[in-house]
Amino acid sequence: MAIVKRYRFPWREGNQFTVLVDSTAFLPRMLSAIGEARQYLLLEMYLVESGVVADRIINSLLQAAERGVQSYLLFDDYGARQLSTDDRKRLAHQHIQVVYYNPLSSHNTLYNLYLVFWQRMHKGLYRNHRKLLLVDGRVAFAGGAGITDEVDSPDAPELRWRETMIEIRGPILEDWQLLFTESWNRFAAEKLALPDVASELIENGQPGRVTVNEAHHRVGIQRSLIKQLKSARQRIWFSTAYFIPSWSLRRRLMHAARKGVDVRLLLPGPVTDNPGVRYASRRYYRKLLKSGIRIHEYTPRFLHAKTVLCDNWVSIGSCNYDRWNLQWNLEANQEIDSRDVAMTIANLFENDFIHSVEHRQQQWEQRSRYLRILEWFWRRVELLSLKIRQRRRR
Repeated sequence: MAIVKRYRFPWREGNQFTVLVDSTAFLPRMLSAIGEARQYLLLEMYLVESGVVADRIINSLLQAAERGVQSYLLFDDYGARQLSTDDRKRLAHQHIQVVYYNPLSSHNTLYNLYLVFWQRMHKGLYRNHRKLLLVDGRVAFAGGAGITDEVDSPDAPELRWRETMIEIRGPILEDWQLLFTESWNRFAAEKLALPDVASELIENGQPGRVTVNEAHHRVGIQRSLIKQLKSARQRIWFSTAYFIPSWSLRRRLMHAARKGVDVRLLLPGPVTDNPGVRYASRRYYRKLLKSGIRIHEYTPRFLHAKTVLCDNWVSIGSCNYDRWNLQWNLEANQEIDSRDVAMTIANLFENDFIHSVEHRQQQWEQRSRYLRILEWFWRRVELLSLKIRQRRRR
């Protein structure tokens, strides 16, 4: 029982996990699952923007609704600000319910403008960053993708986000459904009542656990990662879109590298949606490289995948492990303890390393003064924002 309380959910046996790389793999599988829905589906998303990808999802949802499938959509209010009025109207169907997590006031009176300011500066910082599609208690998809054309760019497919999702089947779907229900009930007018998940143990299935972060109230994702970093003996391969790690995370990574563990970071290169964060993260490179950590920057596209591999332990989900995620966001990751899945993820990392630029310590010390100034400036911005967030928590 102590493990359940400490981590919210236990390890469950008998699951099946399929790694899906990029939108060309996971979008068709997700749309197919919606097309096969017969009872209900749950869709929890942070980033929801009108466009070609949103059209495909909404059309599939409407077709499911016409079959009598009940859809429950939980969108983060801030993340869905680019969802057009027309698309919101299209979702107004008797079999589709939409709830916006932590809504921000949109009225334009002077008083409400003040409320908007306060919400954005304090309460509005709490966001739902989780990504989940669950259909009929039969299959689920989790990871880092959003509903945006940047994930699957119709105009420039070569620039689609480098993203990873995981397809999930088995008893662990019970935990994903419960997690969605809890988030839904915080802001929905009516409590959600769903049929029990009836997934049976899959023969020769794999053990998995759902880990969660709930702002600074429950930090299971962070706790689990630190534990795995401590126990890793062979490799720690770490991929994230925004590398602003805590001191404890940096310390554990450096300590593992000094012990002889193969520690590698796979981070975004020049193609990124937030250059400031990239420059701020580069302020950590010097000490990390000096400790023996290998740092690769992915160059072809924006690396948005959040994946960690420690020996044969894998974690894939929504969490970037940056300070903002850990302090303010709802996050959820799928952990897997499987040699087969670990081998798949290792091969995926190896391929991404090939398409990356590796920074060496000596070369890094010789970078230009201009880059050093950018790194210094954005590091100051990061520290300032951290101080402001800490004051608001008091």
